[in-house]
Amino acid sequence: MGGRYLEDFEVGTIYKHDPGRTITAMDNTMFTLMTMNTNPLHFNEDYASKTQFGRIVVNGTLVFSLAVGMSVRDISEKAIANLSYEFIDHVNPVFNGDTLYAETEIISLRESQSKSDRGIIYVE
Repeated sequence: MGGRYLEDFEVGTIYKHDPGRTITAMDNTMFTLMTMNTNPLHFNEDYASKTQFGRIVVNGTLVFSLAVGMSVRDISEKAIANLSYEFIDHVNPVFNGDTLYAETEIISLRESQSKSDRGIIYVE
């Protein structure tokens, strides 16, 4: 099993997660329907063509989920839990056929105050 322990991380390190992932129409449709998102912008080409985007926009939570997934090998494969997510900004639309890449910077490290056998890393 791969992954890193607390002592393997260093503040300021940036991990460029590989490989990237191209989102297909099937990925977007299946994720959108599986999560019961009823916004037609994500699965109705006719509806989406009449919006400011002119085409289907990939479900933002799929984009987020893929970015988190891409980070696992480098950041959290040995983690017990991801404690929180904050400041998730969707700054540009993602479309079917786009390829996503992700990177993570280590912001801070510390020993856990409640569990002596683990630590907490804060990433961006």
